[in-house]
Amino acid sequence: MNQNPNLAFADYAVFIIYFIVVSVYGYTIYRKREKNEHDAKAYFLAEGTLTWWAIGASLIASNISAEQFIGMSGEGFFLGIAVAAYEWIAAIALIIIAIWFIPVYLKNKIYTMPQFLKTRYNESTALIMAVFWLFLYVFVNLTSILYLGAVAINGLAGGEYLHAIMIGLAVFALLISLGGMKVVAYTDVIQVAVLIIGGLVTTYIALTTVGRYFGVGEDAIAGFQVLMEKAPEHFKMIIPRPDENSTQLEINKYLTFPGMLSYLAGIWIINLNYWGCNQYITQRALGADLQTARTGILFAGFLKLLMPVIVMLPGIAAFVLYENGHLPQLVGGKDGAYSAVLTFLPTGLKGLSVAALTAAIVASLAGKVNSISTIYTLDVHKKYIQKNATDRSQVNIGRYAVFAAMLLAVLFTWNDVLGIGGVGGFTYIQKYTGFISPGVFAMFILGMFWKRTTGTAAIVGVISGFLLSVLFNEFAPALFGNETLLYTAWPNGKGGFEIPFHICMGLSFMFTMLLMIAVSFAGPKVNPKAFELDSEMFKIKPQTTVMIVITLLIIFALYAKFW
Repeated sequence: MNQNPNLAFADYAVFIIYFIVVSVYGYTIYRKREKNEHDAKAYFLAEGTLTWWAIGASLIASNISAEQFIGMSGEGFFLGIAVAAYEWIAAIALIIIAIWFIPVYLKNKIYTMPQFLKTRYNESTALIMAVFWLFLYVFVNLTSILYLGAVAINGLAGGEYLHAIMIGLAVFALLISLGGMKVVAYTDVIQVAVLIIGGLVTTYIALTTVGRYFGVGEDAIAGFQVLMEKAPEHFKMIIPRPDENSTQLEINKYLTFPGMLSYLAGIWIINLNYWGCNQYITQRALGADLQTARTGILFAGFLKLLMPVIVMLPGIAAFVLYENGHLPQLVGGKDGAYSAVLTFLPTGLKGLSVAALTAAIVASLAGKVNSISTIYTLDVHKKYIQKNATDRSQVNIGRYAVFAAMLLAVLFTWNDVLGIGGVGGFTYIQKYTGFISPGVFAMFILGMFWKRTTGTAAIVGVISGFLLSVLFNEFAPALFGNETLLYTAWPNGKGGFEIPFHICMGLSFMFTMLLMIAVSFAGPKVNPKAFELDSEMFKIKPQTTVMIVITLLIIFALYAKFW
């Protein structure tokens, strides 16, 4: 089988066809919305025009990017199936958001996350978080997606075109995002189709390659059985707690994903904050009616169940091949696993997989800059710079913001000014977003469902959440010892001790909640800005119940099989 890592003419042809199809479809959608070209809500939210399947596909396309393909495949190489918890728990988190979060947003006509904070708390909280989210989205998310994506595709194209690919990805995403949310969401449908088809092809080739090398024939099911036989520890959902006989490798795995303790807090905070309190994600559903939004979110949850097959299994296949001397082309440790597997793809299919990777990157970039422009235009520019801005002016400002954000991302990734390559893109994103997640999630969850929560408590929450995250992640073992009632710190192999990241998030969230509750008790029993909730908001239709039950049964079966 051809194992040339470089792309051939047929691969470029497949990729060009993908580019033309997405571009033509995007332009067609743009032409259809020309009559509403200067309607701000239509531009930023595609209000009332997105179908449930467009919302669901767009959620997935925006979520899955290079850090998933490269990072999660690498974690599959290192940890195994335990990393699938991020995807399968996300499906449950999306059910929670569809039932309880989205009705609160829609009833109160919330279009952006800073607007939620202003409506529920005060303008100061909203402005602080708007500025923070803009910096986070531009200098953490956008830059890491662009850098990781360009590096991954450059490696497959021969390693000599990094900056050209970087510009190409930025321009492609720019063309899509300038058309507004409707163009972004509907082109995401094609992107997610290419992503899934290309990803499944890569997984199939990886499994048949395993079967061929281990003498069971080029059969995907037989190849999967070989993986389970050769790496049984990679098919356990729960990483065991280390003991005195554990190796450093086993401790490192636990530090990454601390077994059952992950399920007590950390992984829920990550998912509920990401999917429910994140402009980048929720924006897709905020312009729809409740039933359409709910169905789209649940459809995204169903698709999440499939994602480990696409982004994790190739990593486990790479581990088994590498451990048995069949993957000498693996470079760069676990993060090189996915690219190494792609070298097994025949000509043409390699182009499809590159198209899938590109689809994931471009969809994420377009979705991210669209959210950046929405927050900047509606929550900063219109409120503080041009209060009387017309719809036409808002759309134009939004487009300028899209261009400026993408230009900044290119400038800061051109020579990797931020050092993304040094720590790894997946780690880079987790590090900077994880520090703020406990405080932001506490601020949102109490703001939605506890009427006593005050604006002062919200500011205390976001600041204390960050400071507590830094304390537990960086300083707690040195200050309080390695073994306390709250945590155990483990040797990290670098001369120090660490508390598993998920446990740090749980502890930060718990203490942040306690502080916010204590501060709120100093205020009135019912905050004047509290949302009015009623039981009718949370009622679900029979077809929605069926979707929820099917998703939960599949998750239950997966955990029963791989516990």
